[in-house]
Amino acid sequence: MTDYERICDFQNLYHAHMTLRLGKRNKTEVIRYELELARNLIELSEHLKNRTYKMQGYYHFQVHEPKTRDVFAAYYPDRVLLKCICDQVVTPVLQNRVIYDNAACQKGKGTHFALKRVTKFLAEHYKKHGAQGYALKCDITKYFASIDHATLKSKLDKVILDPEIRAILFDFIDNHHTEGRPGVGLPLGNHSSQWFAIYYLDRADRFIKEELRVKHYIRYMDDILLIHPSKEFLNNALRQMIEVIEGELKLTLNDKTRIFPIRDGVEFLGWRFYITETGKIVRKVKAQTRLRFRRRVKKLQNDYNAGLIELEDVRNSLASYKGHFKHGHAYKFNNRVFKDFVLKRDEKPNDIYLDEIT
Repeated sequence: MTDYERICDFQNLYHAHMTLRLGKRNKTEVIRYELELARNLIELSEHLKNRTYKMQGYYHFQVHEPKTRDVFAAYYPDRVLLKCICDQVVTPVLQNRVIYDNAACQKGKGTHFALKRVTKFLAEHYKKHGAQGYALKCDITKYFASIDHATLKSKLDKVILDPEIRAILFDFIDNHHTEGRPGVGLPLGNHSSQWFAIYYLDRADRFIKEELRVKHYIRYMDDILLIHPSKEFLNNALRQMIEVIEGELKLTLNDKTRIFPIRDGVEFLGWRFYITETGKIVRKVKAQTRLRFRRRVKKLQNDYNAGLIELEDVRNSLASYKGHFKHGHAYKFNNRVFKDFVLKRDEKPNDIYLDEIT
């Protein structure tokens, strides 16, 4: 069975839908699609087999956490197809081509993997150099909105070998661009965009690991971190990285990009890492993350009290938050945030306290 035949297969499309609907079964578009699920999947399969498939375009909405972002998402039938293509072709191809310390959105990886790697890097650095040394933190201006279509398609040409699948993926790429910048930008709402963003900076990853030979390097999407004993080395590395990232990949490093002593603490993915005098690596919640978390908890209380969400929604959110903060030294912060956590509703006779929820 060819790659294209696999994405036409009814069972593969069905599996893509079943995975895609997780956590979204109450969404209107998912409910409508499932009302005639068999017919919809057969119709999608037939359009693909007959080469008559056309994507429907994108719809737009905004999310406001941690900051306001414009999200452009394909309509649900198109997302089913994209999920199937990613499952059957894109993921198997690209996951074997990215470096180990490319940490974002892959099986067995993610934020907790990245945090463990940074802890390991700092511990290894301390054994050889103590707390003396430097970190280079790079951040890219509006990463998804700045990815160049021609450069991305050139990279995909070399790894996605089935021309019909490439044509579908390129159609999804070309049907969206950042306002005022034709031929630039990926929509945040597509499953394929995650993989494209993971892979787009692979050239920079390999330059840093294979040419600069930096041992302690990690990237999570556009968050880039290098640790090295020499500030001069990192300054030279940054100059060369700019040639690759801004020259070849047509991206822009923003003013968050800087070199600093690791004894001042290293910020990465919402945490701040410190090396103690004994060499222990302490992970504390970043100030901005603490503020954002307090606001989320307060919103949970207000939404429940107003009847907008149910107790199970509160329980699931709190479990997620507590699970996240278990990965750092956040015991005191947790206690402070949840000290006065109470849920109230006018029609409920009794208040609900934290220990009753968790």
